[in-house]
This record gives sequence, C-alpha cells and structure tokens, in this order.
Amino acid sequence: MLKACLNGSRSRDEHPAVPVTPTELAADAARCAASGAAAVHVHPRDAHGVESLAPDVIAAAVTAIRAARPGLPVGVSTGAWIEPDPAARVAAVRAWTVLPDFASVNAHEDGADAVAEALYGRGVAVEAGLWTPPAVAAFRRWRVPVMRVLVECMAQEPDRALTDAAVLLDLVPGDVPVLLHAEGDGVWPVLAEAVRRGLPTRIGLEDTVRLPDGSPAADNAALVAAAVALGAR
Repeated sequence: MLKACLNGSRSRDEHPAVPVTPTELAADAARCAASGAAAVHVHPRDAHGVESLAPDVIAAAVTAIRAARPGLPVGVSTGAWIEPDPAARVAAVRAWTVLPDFASVNAHEDGADAVAEALYGRGVAVEAGLWTPPAVAAFRRWRVPVMRVLVECMAQEPDRALTDAAVLLDLVPGDVPVLLHAEGDGVWPVLAEAVRRGLPTRIGLEDTVRLPDGSPAADNAALVAAAVALGAR
C-alpha cells in the first residue's frame, strides 16, 4: 500500500505546489490516486493556513477529498504541534462532525494513549507513529488496537535512517501491520527498503520535495509516480 502524504507542516515557501485549502487537497488527492496512491494523509489548515484539529476544518478537508475521489481512504494527523494540550486534542477528536478513515498518533507525545482511545471510540482507525525505541515501548502499553504502526525514520542522513529503520522494525510487535517511511534525504533509500521488505510505505511533499535523482519534484503526483516506478504499490 502506497500512501500519499500531501502537505504535512510544509509551507508554500518550501514548495509552491503544497496543497493548503480543501479544494487544493481534494484535487491533489485525486491526482495522486490516479498516479497509484491507495490512500492519502493530510494536515488540514484553517483560513489562515494554520494546521488545525477544529471540527469545521477537518470536515471541510475530508468532505472535499471524498467528493473528488469517492472511496479513497483519508487520514489526518493529531500531532502535538497542532494542539499541544493533550486534553484539547482529545476534546477535538470527540467534537469532529465528519470522521476521517484513520488518524496518526505519535506514541512519544504526552497523552498519546488518550488520543488513540478517543479516536478508537469514535470509530476512527488509529495509526501509531513510532520514531524511537522509547516510543515503541510506550506504544506497547496502549490499550486500543491499531490499524497499523508507522515506523518513521526522522534522521536526515540516509545511512542513519536505514539503521534506525532496522532497529525499530526489530522492536515492533510481529502481529501489527507496519508502514515504513522516512523524511528528507532518507526518504528514497528507506522507501526502497520498504519495497524490498514488502512493506507499505508513503511519499509526498510532507516528506520530501525531491525525486529519487535529486531533482525538484513538480508536485505530489510526480512523487507518487516515482515511488510506483520504484516498486511501491
């Protein structure tokens, strides 16, 4: 499974094709699905372009994407940088009026288990983001089932990212589905490792603005097409 991560926290100053509005996210999601993505992960923004968990913001983005590409699974982030107060993150999830198909929760963040429980209670599938060995240990204490874990290699150096991938994969419980990915310069080597291992992976402007040869990517669809060409499906 190849997931397209359309925007993350990246700004248009970093790449002019970063989608921000619901209309832009919807159009980009449709293009990425046509290029081979099986799901999308987005960070909805408010009217000022700021990431938000507010019910109206989540609803607008998810509704627009579903209208543009019916049946395409849509996920969002619940990162603590969006809302630092764990109780406020839980309250936001409980107030959502339109539910995404899945949402990621970073296991190392304060209150992550409560956010995961709130999502599960609403019927939203949970992705557990695992960045470090302590995050894996924290995840093992969760009381809710997850859709999958995201082994997220945050080191920029490719060799370090691959080393981190191997370490984290060895620690993840063997009965949990895994999606493997990286950010920055480690993106393409780790994506190739995911393909080699037969693991789901992801690609998009959230993680990199460059194609495998180092040249600038035109947009998310170009990144998805490049990942498919390398064997990601």
